[in-house]
Amino acid sequence: MTFDRNLNQTASPMMKEQQIDALAAHLVRGLIAKGIITPASDEKDLIACVVELMSANFEEENRIFDDAEKQADALVRQNPGVDPDRLRAGIRQRLAEKRGFTL
Repeated sequence: MTFDRNLNQTASPMMKEQQIDALAAHLVRGLIAKGIITPASDEKDLIACVVELMSANFEEENRIFDDAEKQADALVRQNPGVDPDRLRAGIRQRLAEKRGFTL
């Protein structure tokens, strides 16, 4: 599984819908196969629930990346000598902590 992310992490991570579907199916089927979970509902319903949770997580991560990008751009214009990549990374981390989100 790969993300479309620059080495300096200035771009937000992007996963295709089919990648999320495949990852959720692999996770659920693996947990069932190992006996870690015993589904109380249909496997497809459980996979759909995991897809929803994962999609929401990736959407929040994208919002954090977008917000950090906007804030960093404004600060870099005000302070031209600042390293924009370090600034973005710091802002992303601060926003994630503030929102109770783990990057």
